Formats: sequence, C-alpha cells, structure tokens
Amino acid sequence: EVQLVESGGGLVQAGGSLRLSCKVSGFTFGVHNIGWFRQAPGKEREGVSCISKSRASTYYLDSVKGRFTISTDNANMVYLQMNSLKPEDTAVYYCAVDFFSASVKPKVTPASLANVREACHYSAMDYWGKGTPVTVST
Repeated sequence: EVQLVESGGGLVQAGGSLRLSCKVSGFTFGVHNIGWFRQAPGKEREGVSCISKSRASTYYLDSVKGRFTISTDNANMVYLQMNSLKPEDTAVYYCAVDFFSASVKPKVTPASLANVREACHYSAMDYWGKGTPVTVST
C-alpha cells in the first residue's frame, strides 16, 4: 500500500523558516517523480517543487525559487526546506507521487512525465498525503 505522511507544518512569522518532511512507503523510491504541492483556501492546488525520478532534475514554482529547496534521503524521505516565508505561502502542503503510467491519466502524456516541470502538476500525481498546514503571519 502506497502511503505518504507529511509533517513539519505550523505557524511562523514572515521571514521565518520551516522544514516539511514526507515519509513514503509502499513503492520503490527511486523510480517515480515526487513533489510538494499546496492549496490555499479558494485556490487551485499548485505544484510548489518536484524532483524527477532520476533525482537529477528539480522544478520550482517561480514564486518560491531561491527560497525553497527540495531534497531526499534516497531512501524514504522527501523534504521541503522553506526559508524567507511570506504570508502568501500560507496553505496546506501536500506530498505526492506520480505512480502510474501516462496511459491511465487523461491529461498526461509520457513526454510530460519525463519533464519534471510538466510532471509537477496535480493531474500527473496519483497518490497524496493528507497534508500539513503552513500559516505565515505578518
């Protein structure tokens, strides 16, 4: 059974830092794209940062470039280090993995899954954690 469990969210002042962790199980770690997404109230879920199945490529949402860093332990953990947090970073953060082939995903092609930027979209991900809330106060 595939499982992803996030932790590390909380309340922080603007300019502060948090480190989110995602413990994964139930699949071979190094053969799937994996990443972090977030959803603020009333907004669509967006890809914040993803790392390719080879772990050689990463993607970051423009608004978090230079502030957030995704990493793994190459075993069963995925991290998101978030620095210089802003109130607009407030959201529930989810860890997700692209598990199935493109053939079973209506809006996804094999080429898009091979490109970490295109793969970092909620339509490409198959399994999700329950999320951890992050609130950044002014």
